[in-house]
Amino acid sequence: MARKKKQKLPLVYKPIGFVLGWAGGALSGLAFRRTWRALRHEDDAPDALDRDRGWGEILFASALQGAIFAAVRSAVDRGGAKAIERSTGTWPAATKEGRA
Repeated sequence: MARKKKQKLPLVYKPIGFVLGWAGGALSGLAFRRTWRALRHEDDAPDALDRDRGWGEILFASALQGAIFAAVRSAVDRGGAKAIERSTGTWPAATKEGRA
């Protein structure tokens, strides 16, 4: 019986992971906007198609946004997985390596 529960948990975790991913994306967007405002004292980060911004500024903003997104996603994924493990006793990934 415990074997079947372990096999089905990753499927059950998918909707939870989706909600956590959506929340993490929203949180990372907020964190990026606040970080950009603190660093550059501007409300809007440069867009790649903004003619008045230089390459360096656009690439810096993109790299910063990507780093913040990756860190928030990892924190949210890890926190969700640990919560599932604490409540069910089973790690939510199908393999030891993580996502399949």
